[in-house]
Amino acid sequence: MGSPGRLVLVATPIGNLADLSPRATQELGAADLVCCEDTRRTGRLLQHAGVTARRLAVCNEHTERDRIDDVVAVLGRGGTVAVVTDAGTPGISDPGERLVRAALDAGFAVSTVPGPTALVSALVSSGLPTTRFVFEGFLPRAGRARQERLGEIATETRTVVLYEAPHRIERTIADLAEACGPDRSVAVARELTKMYETVVRSTLGAVELGSPRGEYVVVIGGAVVNAVAPDPVAVNEVIDALLASGLSTKQSATRAAGDLGISRRDAYAVALTRRETVERTAKSPPAGAAVRQGVTGD
Repeated sequence: MGSPGRLVLVATPIGNLADLSPRATQELGAADLVCCEDTRRTGRLLQHAGVTARRLAVCNEHTERDRIDDVVAVLGRGGTVAVVTDAGTPGISDPGERLVRAALDAGFAVSTVPGPTALVSALVSSGLPTTRFVFEGFLPRAGRARQERLGEIATETRTVVLYEAPHRIERTIADLAEACGPDRSVAVARELTKMYETVVRSTLGAVELGSPRGEYVVVIGGAVVNAVAPDPVAVNEVIDALLASGLSTKQSATRAAGDLGISRRDAYAVALTRRETVERTAKSPPAGAAVRQGVTGD
């Protein structure tokens, strides 16, 4: 009876090829099948490591589901399947999650070769708290889903880490500044482990990105929760000012929650009430005004 099949998630360099570990090289060379996002890119990595793969197969966001049967078949023959992505650890905002689930459901072993991951590299070099953090991956690109995620980030007390593409980074920073407030601390990292590695530490309202290039990791400081609940009158005044500035009810609630350290739900309830009050006042006749209908002369 042959050895049981095994799926191995192999972390690869996020920039500097010297970060490929000896164990990663060994696993890639011994694998019966290497699943990768781009065969050309992985081929160059293997060539650098002096490895000749037995077989490479494309497994990206579009093909991962279709690759499952092939992977399970190799595992069923007692083979080893290595999974890599273009950079970093498979399954972290990259393909791999579906293959892991399929292998486990079929009764096969899953293991990892740990190594580089951009989110941890950016987090530990950000200067922001690392004891508790949350990873958001890529934000939804538009619509209600994006607004809801921004609202959640605005009130998140843990450090937040997210990824962004160069052509969307400026818009995302602007949206985060609007949601969290311009004074929220941020570290923006790019080209990690490469020659032009850059980590800019500033606030959301003042951070200077320069010319967008490379993939970005954004690390945002958590919201500060007030030990003492703010005065309701002060909350009303802040939200009234935000509404008067032209922000929507939801936008005003999100900003107030971040500025005052209150929950977004509570801030939204207040904002909704204040908006309704303003609208009712606008529709009401001025105090002391008389409405006369059908009045004849003396």
